[in-house]
Amino acid sequence: MPEEPKVGQTASMDRTVTDEMTADRLGNPGAKVYASPMLFGLLEEACIKCVASNLDAGQGTVGTRLDVQHLSPTPVGMIVTAKAEITEVDGRRLIFTVEAHDEKDQIAKGTHERFILGSMEKFLEKAMEKANS
Repeated sequence: MPEEPKVGQTASMDRTVTDEMTADRLGNPGAKVYASPMLFGLLEEACIKCVASNLDAGQGTVGTRLDVQHLSPTPVGMIVTAKAEITEVDGRRLIFTVEAHDEKDQIAKGTHERFILGSMEKFLEKAMEKANS
């Protein structure tokens, strides 16, 4: 059985910005910079990675709240590093401080809340029931 998540656990993820990740590709013509939804996804991935070793087989986490400031644009070709740190554990509820930097500046900061699911399978079954109703 894995250890419980603990305050202070950290993880990071790196990603090189490509044309497909730009705001231009997501419908903001001419904005050839890292799109906010892509940045937010990377921050979420860092949080998932942070607790992956604390989960039993079949468990997962889901995001329930995201409060992030996107502070600075990042051009195509730059590497972005997203960092996550657990700052609060309340049963199955986890709070993370998140931040991201490109090769020059801090580009994001904020918080993210996730909940540990006892069974990812049951969670997906519930979603499928909704889709089929």
